Amino acid sequence: MLKTLGAQIREFKSASLATPVFMILEVLMETIIPLMMASIIDDGVDAGNLSHIFRMGGFMVLAACLSLFFGLMGAKYGAKASTGFARNLRKAMFENIQTFSFSNIDKFSTAGLVTRLTTDVTNLQMAYQMILRMCFRAPIFLICAMAMSFFISPRLAMIYLIAVLILGALLALITVSAHKYFTQAFPKYDDLNASVQENVSAIRVVKAYVREEYEKKRFRTASENIARMFTKAERILAFNNPLMQIASYSCIIAISWVGAKMIVGNTLTTGQLMSLLTYCMNILMNLMVLSMIFVMITMSAASAKRICEVLDEKSSLTNPENPDFDVADGSIVFDHVTFRYNSASAKPVLDNVNLTIRSGETIGVIGGTGSSKSSLVSLISRLYDVNEGRVLVGGKDVRSYDLDTLRNKVSVVLQKNVLFSGSIYENLRWGDKDADENACRHACRLACADEFIERFPDGYDTHIEQGGTNVSGGQKQRLCIARALLKKPKILILDDSTSAVDTATDAKIRKAFAEEIPDTTKIIIAQRISSVQNADRIIVLNDGVVDGFDTHENLLSANAIYREVYESQTSGGGDFDEGGAA
Repeated sequence: MLKTLGAQIREFKSASLATPVFMILEVLMETIIPLMMASIIDDGVDAGNLSHIFRMGGFMVLAACLSLFFGLMGAKYGAKASTGFARNLRKAMFENIQTFSFSNIDKFSTAGLVTRLTTDVTNLQMAYQMILRMCFRAPIFLICAMAMSFFISPRLAMIYLIAVLILGALLALITVSAHKYFTQAFPKYDDLNASVQENVSAIRVVKAYVREEYEKKRFRTASENIARMFTKAERILAFNNPLMQIASYSCIIAISWVGAKMIVGNTLTTGQLMSLLTYCMNILMNLMVLSMIFVMITMSAASAKRICEVLDEKSSLTNPENPDFDVADGSIVFDHVTFRYNSASAKPVLDNVNLTIRSGETIGVIGGTGSSKSSLVSLISRLYDVNEGRVLVGGKDVRSYDLDTLRNKVSVVLQKNVLFSGSIYENLRWGDKDADENACRHACRLACADEFIERFPDGYDTHIEQGGTNVSGGQKQRLCIARALLKKPKILILDDSTSAVDTATDAKIRKAFAEEIPDTTKIIIAQRISSVQNADRIIVLNDGVVDGFDTHENLLSANAIYREVYESQTSGGGDFDEGGAA
């Protein structure tokens, strides 16, 4: 874990080293000030030596100014190192997340990743700054002040030492007891973020079903769980201050009592007693600072572990040593493919699938909910790797290709369409960042998106809200299809991506595909028979197994599942699932 986190600090090594140096210099200046004060009292005030008072007073001012300067420089470099560390952590996590395969992403919830990038990184940032500054300052101050105390009066310094040992043990017990509650609290932020994220993204559904009170209760529960954990922890930490007060005042009383007797006996001066009292307060206060540092470190340890989980996660999909950068054509072969999302699962998602698709063919895929239609096409662009068998694209195993090359040639319009905030042009250019205006308009004509875009006052410059909330489902689907076409793919996969489009528009899109991109292999997943019946061939999936693969006419006569679906839809009996084919 330390090696993983240390790699993000390397850039700010100089600032990380400078901070404790300035902290130590600040401590040295603060340590000699009480000695100067004792000299002023003993050799200046008591002796009536005004010049000595002014001279030592000047040195005290100089020491205070230097202490202030060193403290400011320590704060400056500490802030630079800690904020840079936090920046690098967020950057490294975000970049690593971008490399994740779908199976890697499935290990983390969206809310969990957000918490790691925000709350957990902030905890580590604060802890690192405290380590650089206070973790060096407090122990050095304790050592220096204790050394000075023993130099002035070993007898009185023993009072400090006993108090420090007892107080240190009690503070350690308190912080260890509080640590377990902090460890439990931070994972609960995931639940809180999940509640907020789902509520905001699905606010229309919440209002449509009048579920505001339910969402409020859900958020309140998540919030109260965090509050309860922190309350338990803070209830234990609340003993810190009373213990500090008892220790401080006990030491002051003991030192004053013993010190007064020593002054009377001429074994201690008034100035030395004042210095000892100052060191006493400094020692005990820095001991408390150390206890708070320990609390912060124990709090951040849980956050550090969660961050390292993301940083250490390696993508399950990697490029081969000498990848292929050329996809010859859009032909696809499934050769005895078996696939499981979890390798430990007894039942595979896809079982012994054998398919051969020629380049340029239009292939329909139909099947009930849970029949693994999306899983089948996910293997083509290598979003997942097969467990057994192999998938070939352009005559080569997909695992032999450079991942970016393969995915640029396999364009997927997913079942859940996503648009990003920005203009229509900006969204379209996700398909091709260099696409000019004519290319964008041509892709929209093929996807039948030009019809509604030209009715917008700003046309292709119309602003799309995050998630495409200001366009309808059908409009969103057509924009996503146009975006996919701009990639000029050799394989185009439409994963139920015309479900919100009327049948007439659906037919127009399919006709445009046949005429304009005849060399592109087109795979159309649909629930409607009408969307796939004109395909060259149709795959019928049933519970992860290919039940049929033929033309519409042949399936109608030879495949019971396909025929049942067709009859249920053409007679108005319902969709695929209601037809009982799953």
